[in-house]
Amino acid sequence: MDIELLRRICEIPGAPGFEHRIRSFLTSRLEGLADRWEVDPMGNLIAFRQGASDRKVMLTAHMDEISFIVTHIDDDGFLRFIPLGGFDPKTLTAQRVIVHGKEDIIGVMGSKPVHLMKPEERNKSVQIEDFFIDTGLDKERVKTLVRIGDPVTRERHLIEMGDCLNSKSLDNRISVFILLEALRELKGVALPFDTYAVFTVQEEIGLRGAISAAHRINPDFGIVLDTTIAYDLPGAQPHEQVTRLGKGVAVKIMDGMTVCDPRMVAFLRARAEARQILWQPEILPAGGTDTAAVQRYGKNGSIAGALSIPTRHIHQVIEMVHRRDVQAAIELVADALRHLDAGEWDPL
Repeated sequence: MDIELLRRICEIPGAPGFEHRIRSFLTSRLEGLADRWEVDPMGNLIAFRQGASDRKVMLTAHMDEISFIVTHIDDDGFLRFIPLGGFDPKTLTAQRVIVHGKEDIIGVMGSKPVHLMKPEERNKSVQIEDFFIDTGLDKERVKTLVRIGDPVTRERHLIEMGDCLNSKSLDNRISVFILLEALRELKGVALPFDTYAVFTVQEEIGLRGAISAAHRINPDFGIVLDTTIAYDLPGAQPHEQVTRLGKGVAVKIMDGMTVCDPRMVAFLRARAEARQILWQPEILPAGGTDTAAVQRYGKNGSIAGALSIPTRHIHQVIEMVHRRDVQAAIELVADALRHLDAGEWDPL
């Protein structure tokens, strides 16, 4: 596994609506992996491989990461912000972030010291609005470098922990990595259908890039790559776990926004079993992915499903995945694209 490539993909910033840096990097890695590529008006990066048939399959992996945006600079140079995407606020205390102003500036998430809290404050759940960003710079310097509307991302590096990988932005940069590596495995391989590999924007704030791209491409089939909850932790009941780390790539059955097409679910399961690829089922009670957009927003709708990467500590400062699940996902994506014409696609 190319850990250095994954490290770069995870560490490059890409707040929703500000994906230009990660998009530029991915574009530089597409040489030889696609017949052509383009950036659409919303900023989605669309790589195209011509197939033997003009039926179309659309794969997506969103490039954006949960982030923040500056809303106010006070008279002392401290920054206020709102989130871009969903955060678990309790994980933000004293964490480092990067403010992407005229220069990249390191900041720290600050809040009221516990020593000064009243008893009722200590027992209250911390909220996003309780935090500010302290850059350590004087107010004149801050106001020179930072403007309202500048994005803010987490400052964390990828590390290896046993068989696990730990980093910021594994949601969804691990899927970006998987899609890129699947394209590499398919280099020079004939594909049955026209294939659109789409690195989408603004998923974390409403699937916005995928909606636009699906309407543009109008796919017959859709396979979405994203992370999912692995709550295989102390205190979790078996029915709460959703998925478990190291038990294989997850074939999505449904989430809070989508019931995946049973034909696609059956196809992905069958391909995993035919190739002896480790997999597990996924039913996510709440939340959603680009699957909803790919399924609904093409002009004709599509036969859509998803492959999910089990992820611990999701939507927190750091996230964790297992190498075995990542490798299984790469293998299943590549295999599914090679054999998509062998699926049972008759109307239900």
